[in-house]
Amino acid sequence: MKKYQIELKWALVFVGMTLIWMIGEKLLGYHSEKIAQHEVTTNFIAIPAIAVYVFALLDKKKNFYNGHMNYLQGFISGIIISVIVAAISPLTQYLTSVVISPEYFPNIIKYAVDNGKATQAEAISYFNLKSYITYGVIGALGMGAVTSAIVAIFVKSKNK
Repeated sequence: MKKYQIELKWALVFVGMTLIWMIGEKLLGYHSEKIAQHEVTTNFIAIPAIAVYVFALLDKKKNFYNGHMNYLQGFISGIIISVIVAAISPLTQYLTSVVISPEYFPNIIKYAVDNGKATQAEAISYFNLKSYITYGVIGALGMGAVTSAIVAIFVKSKNK
């Protein structure tokens, strides 16, 4: 387990950052009166998410690989972070949907229906805790893998 201590630490940092982001979205009104803008603004979470992966792989490079890490080592470290984040994401989504912003699903359903983006049945089947947990796990794995692949290119040690 000590071998993956850095990945666990950064996965927990990622989860914490995600929860803080969700609190921020709620406080700024993107789960209520500004819900029409939520679809765009929520994507800006990519900036701190990528930063977490950069700091995580730099930490792994410096403190586990003694300053020399190849691409594969960085990529695998990122994948491990992604798997941990994906495993925790049902809890993260539950906390977001039930504790932080329980009004989000009713608000987004109403918005989607009122603006002709979905029928009531479609909106209800898409905007719910179960589907968001599923999307969260898949998203954490998919986007985590892509982010890991890209960040590892920049963090790997240069050949001398």
